[in-house]
Amino acid sequence: MSKEKNWFYTSMVIPGLLLLNMWLVFFGEYLLGTDWGSWGIYPDHVSGLKGILFSPFLHEGIKHIAANSLPFFVLGTALFYFYRDLAFRVLLFIWLFTGLLVWFGGRDAYHIGASGIIYGLASFLFLSGVIRKDTRLSAISLIVIFLYGSLIWGAIPDFLPGKDVSWEAHLGGLISGIIMAVYYRKSGPQRKRYLWELEEEEEESDPYWNSSATWDENKNQN
Repeated sequence: MSKEKNWFYTSMVIPGLLLLNMWLVFFGEYLLGTDWGSWGIYPDHVSGLKGILFSPFLHEGIKHIAANSLPFFVLGTALFYFYRDLAFRVLLFIWLFTGLLVWFGGRDAYHIGASGIIYGLASFLFLSGVIRKDTRLSAISLIVIFLYGSLIWGAIPDFLPGKDVSWEAHLGGLISGIIMAVYYRKSGPQRKRYLWELEEEEEESDPYWNSSATWDENKNQN
């Protein structure tokens, strides 16, 4: 097995384990006939702080967890594959900061689900690929937009009655991913630089060429 293929499978481990735990919690609720929604984030209440850690493992129903499973796994795997040195820090920040934003600014209700993290991963992968101008990472950005571009509408406040989608978590995830993409713009994978680019930089920094340019300018002025 090649090194890259081995790392690809390794990149699935953390997202896979987290997703497995989400499903175990879901089936646990179903089999026990109970509701653990009170472990979600409840804004501005001290008791609701625990939801920052546990809310991504909780889902309202089979449609909710099914809708979150594939995006979480795909985007999580992409994060650990392409940003192996930053993945843990990025995921942890998105997880915690998204939850914190919801706790500070969310509506008075229990907020559950992993969609905020999905928004964070999508915004990080997209913006980070654009910033780095790397062919592979730019391709990932395009794929994210193609598959999950409609996510942006879920981060827009919805004031219609009866809506139970946590747009606060979606918006918090987008903000968290953007912060991480900008903060780590000079860390992790970088665009490959070609020989002609390096030669141009050497010429610009070479004192001989700089002094020649200055001499030519003075000559022209005289």
